[in-house]
Amino acid sequence: MRPIAVDLFAGAGGMTLGFEQAGFDVLCAVELDPIHCAIHEFNFPFWSILCANVENISGDEIRKRSRIKNQEIDVVFGGSPCQGFSFIGKRALDDPRNPLVFHFLRLILELKPKYFVFENVPGLTAGEHQKVLLKVIQNFESNGYQVEANYQVINAANYGVPQDRARLFILGCRQGFNLPQYPQPYTKPKISKKSKYIVDHLDLAATPTVWDAIGDLPEVENYTELIDRDWVIAEYGNHSDYSGQLRGILSIENDYSYKRLFNCAYLTCSTRTKHSSQSMARFRQTQPGKTEPISHFYKLAKNGICKTLRAGTPRNRGGFTSPRPIHPVTPRCITVREAARLHSYPDWFRFHVTKWHGFRQIGNSVPPLLAKAIATEIISVLDIIPVKPQGKQQLGDTSLLQLNMFHAAARYGVDENIIEPRSRISKD
Repeated sequence: MRPIAVDLFAGAGGMTLGFEQAGFDVLCAVELDPIHCAIHEFNFPFWSILCANVENISGDEIRKRSRIKNQEIDVVFGGSPCQGFSFIGKRALDDPRNPLVFHFLRLILELKPKYFVFENVPGLTAGEHQKVLLKVIQNFESNGYQVEANYQVINAANYGVPQDRARLFILGCRQGFNLPQYPQPYTKPKISKKSKYIVDHLDLAATPTVWDAIGDLPEVENYTELIDRDWVIAEYGNHSDYSGQLRGILSIENDYSYKRLFNCAYLTCSTRTKHSSQSMARFRQTQPGKTEPISHFYKLAKNGICKTLRAGTPRNRGGFTSPRPIHPVTPRCITVREAARLHSYPDWFRFHVTKWHGFRQIGNSVPPLLAKAIATEIISVLDIIPVKPQGKQQLGDTSLLQLNMFHAAARYGVDENIIEPRSRISKD
């Protein structure tokens, strides 16, 4: 029997996958956006995805609408939308997304898991926003939970992810259980980065580089099929240890996820972007590791790591795409699959067919390998020896990858404006 987990604010499922890889069964995930729900259902069709606002759902409903029922929950994890706390942007205390932190608290107290993991941006530890964090911690402690007082911001680059991405993790447990440790770093970038959250003073294995992550992927410009769709049967190059694991060619000793039925000859999530000749010339002239001055796109360096991949703005804030990195060799922006590789997603994991949704789903998610490192510490303190599942699981129907907001909302029985459209200000 595998330990039971619940994912709140699940998105496409980065944390779900990381906890699965550590040995958990994530029997229920809650997500507001119907399009994210469809992607989650495609990749995890054997578990429940509830399309709901955490403000309006109860712990009892989560149990009843999943296979959890009356079973004890080992861990609940999640990260509420973080833009209101981010160092990037206005960091407004009255941002309507900020109170979602307290609904995470409420659902923990209703579900009564042994452990919880709260993930967010480092900005929550600074300035006035730290008061919100301390208030949440105080509420946990006055309601029967211990919280690790020395909370930490840790960087994905120290856990095998070729990306400079720092995240805050708050770890807690019910009284009577032992608090988990934070995972020890096991990789560091070959080239020193400026991020204060990257550990560079320890003798660690090298973090995979950008080229370790994407160097074996077929060049999308060679496939005309990718102009109109996001997949093709393609010829791959020689793989690194990192890319070989994501392709499913090399086994991973401590991966306890369910194997998926997937043909590794397929290249997916790789719709081409049509750039102007002027843009391509500028991309070509930009030096690796530098920012192209007109588009402000950053050009990846083959032997470096990627900067933090960002999601852009959601539907109700205009639906703008964040600047996408420039490929280190070809004068174009990277594909969704290349971004997924840089985020530690395996190749069987699919995203929405549109580039805007695909990049948003990756940019909003916790890299699975980072989530796995945290989850492994929870497994350890639960004193559970995880077991690799036998056999392979089917992925969901590919139609789930193509749903628009109207059809996705209809599938999950919610209003298509559950994510409110951007309001337009009248000129009158």
